[in-house]
Amino acid sequence: MLMYSVRRLLILPPVMLAAAIFVFLAVDLTGDPLAEMRMATPPVPDETIAAEEERLYLDRSMPERFVLWTTGIGGRGDIGLLQGEFGPSTRGTAFDIGTQINDRTWITMRLVIAALSLAIGLAILFGVISALRQYSVMDYTLTFIAFVALAMPTFWIGLLIQQAGVTMNDFFGQTLVYTVGATSADTRGMTAWQAFLDAGAHLVLPTIALMLTGFAQLSRYQRASMLEVLNSDYVRLARAKGLPNRVVVRRHALRTALIPVTTLSMLLIAGAIDGVVLIEVVYQWRGLGTFFVESVRNNDTYAVMGWLMLSGFVVIIANLIADLLYGVLDPRIRYD
Repeated sequence: MLMYSVRRLLILPPVMLAAAIFVFLAVDLTGDPLAEMRMATPPVPDETIAAEEERLYLDRSMPERFVLWTTGIGGRGDIGLLQGEFGPSTRGTAFDIGTQINDRTWITMRLVIAALSLAIGLAILFGVISALRQYSVMDYTLTFIAFVALAMPTFWIGLLIQQAGVTMNDFFGQTLVYTVGATSADTRGMTAWQAFLDAGAHLVLPTIALMLTGFAQLSRYQRASMLEVLNSDYVRLARAKGLPNRVVVRRHALRTALIPVTTLSMLLIAGAIDGVVLIEVVYQWRGLGTFFVESVRNNDTYAVMGWLMLSGFVVIIANLIADLLYGVLDPRIRYD
């Protein structure tokens, strides 16, 4: 296991380099970040445009810009991923991309972590229940819920849940759940505990909206995997030996059934990163999702590339964790 982990870690640098090349080309070839300035009415002076090109390193060739963006060699200290700098922003020198990403990361991560934890936990629980009670009313009900969640787009689910929250607040005549924002507008007079509860109250609806699609996918996989294991020979043998059903399910069936689900659980992180963009827009969160939307709207190429690289890094690490979990769940798997 140790040697396999080391080998996988050694693979990370070339994988990240390949991701950086793809991200840079995909964003750099989409258009000119100064297109609006060049077409403005009245016309912007050529000197101003030339100064912006120099500030954004657009006066360099594409290979030079890639080396600058990744290493910072030849730059002015405001660019270079290896130096912790994402590059200058089209929104001016006062807008620091790295600071914005740092400030918004926790806002987004608490939503993603809460949604994924809830999705994985509920999916495993209800997937096992559906498999153990195959073709029962419970199984049909959970299947119906899963298919409905899979059929609806993430932003539509978010809007429906948001409207349900508004309706519930109106019905009871008080704010039971918050429908916009990551926190209340004014938290200056709150204690640490009150601020924590306030953030948790704002987290309820977007977490439910973000977790539903992942829960639906994962619960279907868990059900199918559990049914396959329950019908296997070694489980039948365990039952023939007289082992209690709860022991057979917990020690023999569930552990093996979790192996394929582990991979999908980690891949759900990629889906959550995509879904959080829509959810944050719906619920007006100032996280990485809205940061990405604002960056695209402002043709802020370095900000978009920084967001994509951060997302890619999270997905790559998640896949590494999934591979390592195989050995934990199935002792027959050996990596050395």
